[in-house]
Amino acid sequence: MKNLHILFIFFLLLQSMSVFAQTATVRGNVFDSGSGEPVMFASVEVDGTNLGATTDMEGFFSISNIPAGDQVLILTFVGYEDLRKEITLKSGDVQSIQLFMESSSIQLKEIDVSGRKEQARTETQVSKVTITPKQVKAMPTIGGQADIAQYLPVLPGVIFSGDQGGQLYIRGGSPVQNMVLLDGMVIYNPFHSIGFYSVFETDAIRTIDIYTGGFNAEYGGRASAVLDIKTREGNRKRLAGKLAANPFVSSLLLEGPISKLKENGSGGSISYLLTAKHSYIDQVSKSIYSYAVDTSLYNRGLLDESLRVAPEEIGLPFSFTDLYGKVSIMTGNGTKFNFFGFNFKDRVRYPGVKVDWNAFGTGTDFTIVPSNSNAIVGGLISFSDYELTLDEQASDPRRSRINGFNFGLDFTYFGNNSELKYGFQVRGMRTELEFRNFSGLTLEHIKNTTEIASFFKYRKSINKLVIEPSLRLHYYASLNELSPEPRLSMKYNINNRLRLKAAGGLFSQNLIATVREDDVVALFVGFITDPEETFFRPGTDEKVNHKLQKAVHGIFGVEVDLTDKLEANVEPYIKEFTQIVNLNRNKTLPQDPDYATERGSAYGIDFSLKYQNLKYYLWMAYSLAWVDRFDGFQDYNPIFDRRHNVNLLGTYSFGDDLNWEVSARWNFGTGFPFTLTQGFYGKLDFDNGITTDPLTENPELSQILSAERNGGRLPAYSRVDLSLKYTKKLEKSMELETTFSITNVTNRDNIFFADPKTQSRINQLPILPSLGVAVSF
Repeated sequence: MKNLHILFIFFLLLQSMSVFAQTATVRGNVFDSGSGEPVMFASVEVDGTNLGATTDMEGFFSISNIPAGDQVLILTFVGYEDLRKEITLKSGDVQSIQLFMESSSIQLKEIDVSGRKEQARTETQVSKVTITPKQVKAMPTIGGQADIAQYLPVLPGVIFSGDQGGQLYIRGGSPVQNMVLLDGMVIYNPFHSIGFYSVFETDAIRTIDIYTGGFNAEYGGRASAVLDIKTREGNRKRLAGKLAANPFVSSLLLEGPISKLKENGSGGSISYLLTAKHSYIDQVSKSIYSYAVDTSLYNRGLLDESLRVAPEEIGLPFSFTDLYGKVSIMTGNGTKFNFFGFNFKDRVRYPGVKVDWNAFGTGTDFTIVPSNSNAIVGGLISFSDYELTLDEQASDPRRSRINGFNFGLDFTYFGNNSELKYGFQVRGMRTELEFRNFSGLTLEHIKNTTEIASFFKYRKSINKLVIEPSLRLHYYASLNELSPEPRLSMKYNINNRLRLKAAGGLFSQNLIATVREDDVVALFVGFITDPEETFFRPGTDEKVNHKLQKAVHGIFGVEVDLTDKLEANVEPYIKEFTQIVNLNRNKTLPQDPDYATERGSAYGIDFSLKYQNLKYYLWMAYSLAWVDRFDGFQDYNPIFDRRHNVNLLGTYSFGDDLNWEVSARWNFGTGFPFTLTQGFYGKLDFDNGITTDPLTENPELSQILSAERNGGRLPAYSRVDLSLKYTKKLEKSMELETTFSITNVTNRDNIFFADPKTQSRINQLPILPSLGVAVSF
């Protein structure tokens, strides 16, 4: 009987192999026949079956278990002519193809949401938002230039701290706890000192994936959030570009083929994409925006009388230059190689304060489509460097540098309603720091560190359930620490309109940020790794058995399509930061520890509502959040704890060809915490030792802070921005775009900070009108 059981099982295996051998797999990429750009969210179906797929952000699709023989693929997408492609499949075949769709003779401007809705039903997408350049451009532009730094703050759970030296805080995590990637390269400072602008060129971006928590095991080395930005390839058919200018910045984008894509859309091609962006707000503002400068910001008693200057001499002292380039090679079967590089520079020139940072990087990524294999092989090799210096008259210079390489290799397998991806990553970093804290003690740090990680991710759709377990094993070699990080996300489709979702997992990081608490503007954020001293649990003498920063995320959510055009999303969340490592703010003696540990939590609920049709795009987001920390002495709210945050965004297109567009945005946020001042005293430095005469020396005015850390609250923040855009078609491939915008329309006095020594209030930027012009060709 036992032998019969074995024979029966063997027979079933043979039968299953026979069934598999009678089917085949088709995979490929869908491109725009005019430019060679990927067509995202296109529907690909096998005629006469219920088999099909939706293209992803790269235009890629994969359909398994197709019966062998002659088949017809049907491709549909709004704005393109339907495409029928006849193919012949052999048993067990894995066929790779490229498909090119022609733009429809009737150009529909309706935003197609069907692909996104299908993606919402087949992917977990917990705490994930995908942004496209079209959405970024729907924002009221500041200075006539659309930028993701202006768009990110409208997302639920995202807090931006200010117009100058602004930092990004995502669901209770500090900026150093956010991983920012540009084509896989690590970007250590994605935002310029004037907070309206990022280092990224909007027109060069394909997609921005923002994970505000609960991200899968493919990402690691950060404890809070991920921004994954991918640029597009250059035009494969013709020379194209865009030139734009406004009172803030000017920019140029050039793209075109090195080796053209064939007219029939077959074969390979080589293309390039170049972007350049330069600001001159520091020069222009001296005349047209001189009223925006408050000299008390620079006259805090820290500067000599000779350094106190008039607003028209200062202007807005920010300038930056961004350069990015990319060369893309695509072969006939869809294999791609990209080579890219960047150089971003930023400088600030307040009287008595000089800030300079420079970032550069280079790398290559590839996607290999092997013949007769259901696997896709991906890889990345990159290097990036970031150096920051701050010279201030009142203190010693500060300097930070971090650089390193990334190497990764991954394999992806597509099955019937499933996807398996696994791989490994290696990162090497060198950090250098010279830093003087607010007590006048200097910290010097030089470290080399290596991180090695492997990950596994599996996504499977089972009827109405989509489940995605993943596991990351992250080894911090210089600390000899292994961090196993299991993660899980899932979604349940109750019906076609209502979906439940959840995610959670463990996260860790080794990178530490250095910020001085007495800095009014956080223009200097240094980086260190591998702290050498022993850590203790906050407020105890109990040693900690690891030196990593760790967090646990838990998220639940509900998605509902209220109508075909109206979507709602609700996500309660919690992040427990079981260990946070900071510089020791209480270090007053050289023998005191350099670092201190904290623990904390971030919890709240994010709500968003989106409506879009041919003429309207409406967005509403509300966040209710609490962020708590315990530093060993007291519980407190960090400086980015904002209890309520509301964003309303609306865009309306009108005119015969919908070539007029008006947009408005309102942001309201309750006040940030700060530490109150109890009094002042004269501080003598005793530079002359015991010969110092306290009766003749002039003491420095120092403040006595309240014992309650961050016990006060600044006033609420509110800002209204408007813009009006007109687009005129000049020729077949040439457009003129004119944008008039007003930032802070109501000229509201939003507080930046209050100077306790001069008893003066410093406000953020006032009303700023601008006119921008862009020509696309």
